[in-house]
Amino acid sequence: MSDPVRTRVSYVRAGLACRCPRCGKGKLFKGYLTVAEACSECGLDLSRHETADGPAVFVVLFVGFLVVAGALIVEVNYRPPYWLHAVIWLPLIVGTSLGLLRPLKGLFFAQAWRHIETEDQDTNIE
Repeated sequence: MSDPVRTRVSYVRAGLACRCPRCGKGKLFKGYLTVAEACSECGLDLSRHETADGPAVFVVLFVGFLVVAGALIVEVNYRPPYWLHAVIWLPLIVGTSLGLLRPLKGLFFAQAWRHIETEDQDTNIE
């Protein structure tokens, strides 16, 4: 592909929308969490960036805090049976975790891309 026209794209918005961090248009993922090989719009090689376990750690900490705080409040105020806790909190854990994981991985990916691009530009200045 030809060299894309450089436009200002917010890498935060692109990451949260799961779009290419360079052009903001192409899809970042080819599956639920599998990063595409390259951007379909600008041709950016997406395979060289990796987010590792960072997004999952933040999702676990955030969802864990919400669920534990909520479960404690419900337990202290209402004392429901344990099966009701499971009915309330298990779907919330699964839904919130799956809902947050993809945008957070996109954000981490865009952040990593931004820093690698900045390093590449710094080495080309010399």
